[in-house]
Amino acid sequence: MMKTETAILIAEDDPDDRLLVQEALRESKFENPIFFVKDGEELLDYLYQRGKFSPPTAPHRPGLILLDLNMPRKDGREALAEVNYHRLEAGGFNLRLEVA
Repeated sequence: MMKTETAILIAEDDPDDRLLVQEALRESKFENPIFFVKDGEELLDYLYQRGKFSPPTAPHRPGLILLDLNMPRKDGREALAEVNYHRLEAGGFNLRLEVA
């Protein structure tokens, strides 16, 4: 049986901040898969496997989400509220969210 690594999803619109996070994780010898989205809409598309994240290119299910609160289109607060609503409504996925 293969062990599946826990994927980390980072929602961050600033390319410099994405690079800083990626370098910090690499320096910490962090080897889990890391995926980036640039706003709340992409975050929701990723989680619900919509648009460019639809099967057959569906991404890893994240075990941890690092969420920027100030992003374009849909900010982190709006995305978080929608994720929490769907988790409660459907008994959906279990996620740990870290908000910055």
